[in-house]
Amino acid sequence: MGKVVILGVFVADTAYRADRMPRMGETILGNSFALGPGGKGSNQAVACAKIGAQTHMISKLGQDDFAKLALDTWAAAEVTPHVDHIADSYTGAAYIFVEESSGDNAIIIAPGAAALIGEADIEARADLIAGADVFVTQLEQPMPAALRALQIARDAGVMTILNPAPAAELPEGMLALCDYVTPNETECEALTGITVENAEDAARAAEALRALGVGTPIITMGAQGAYLHGHGLVPAVNAGPVVETTGAGDAFNGGFAAALAEGLSALEAVTLGCATAGLSVTRPGTAPAMPDRAEVDALLRR
Repeated sequence: MGKVVILGVFVADTAYRADRMPRMGETILGNSFALGPGGKGSNQAVACAKIGAQTHMISKLGQDDFAKLALDTWAAAEVTPHVDHIADSYTGAAYIFVEESSGDNAIIIAPGAAALIGEADIEARADLIAGADVFVTQLEQPMPAALRALQIARDAGVMTILNPAPAAELPEGMLALCDYVTPNETECEALTGITVENAEDAARAAEALRALGVGTPIITMGAQGAYLHGHGLVPAVNAGPVVETTGAGDAFNGGFAAALAEGLSALEAVTLGCATAGLSVTRPGTAPAMPDRAEVDALLRR
């Protein structure tokens, strides 16, 4: 198994399903509620570990029930945590609205203690990052921490993946530290100014990302699949009716990182990532929806 180190955020997902989003000032009745583990970094770590990588998670938590949920989630997936517990803060939480008919979602995240992750925390775990086969981060924790971690990984010759989500303005030179960048269509437009609706748009956006220093851009495109620079569109893998799209991008990134750490090619890793995402959207929740390697391999053999 390859070793993957992930810097990111855990949040407790509070998911509400309803026929539609309420208007401002309006109250409507929902169809269901669920509480479960989430956060991009945590979801990616769970997906990565279930695909088979030796996975390590760097984050911060409060000292509360949601922190216990985080640790229990990681233990069940065999993710090794490297976390500080902050007594005077709280473990992150997220409000997730899911539209019943489509499975589409809208999300508000309050990262809590994870918003306190700083460069000193990254320096304290420099050896862990430098010893990885693959390092992954996103943009839910403070930008200076993500930037410093990418610098440490790059200096050590570790393969680097940035999932630039949620969309944000990046420091100059950050993209040049990335072997792979994995935005979705919205995040890609924020980085390049190019609207991505099809493979031709994705090709132009990928070239723009290359001009910004990215090694290999990968643009995730939902039901269309993922555009891999140098190859083209890798089709989505249909695993059944869509129940919920929350966490699909995290499933892709986790599966993709695990496959790269295992030594698979970029094309093989993107294909495996698409299958991981394809299975995840057929199930409710985020971390609980992440499939294991046997399920993904079985889907790809169909």
